Amino acid sequence: MNDFTFEEQNLVCIYNGSGTREGVIAALTEMRGYLEPDEDELRSLTDSALAKLGRMTDADFAALDLFPDFETEDPAYGE
Repeated sequence: MNDFTFEEQNLVCIYNGSGTREGVIAALTEMRGYLEPDEDELRSLTDSALAKLGRMTDADFAALDLFPDFETEDPAYGE
């Protein structure tokens, strides 16, 4: 079960310091509390990732390949 978008997966990787699903949920929830009102896109992305993490089991989480991929094909980044 890996229905995370590219952006969600990178976000989970960044906040996966504990290596556990519960740890990522706690870290994302804490980070969300520091978002400014104008950070709607990050808030939405965080909410989506949290919802998906909440629906998965610890075994599902452990089976994920959580390696950040910061490569992009976005022309704004010169690629």
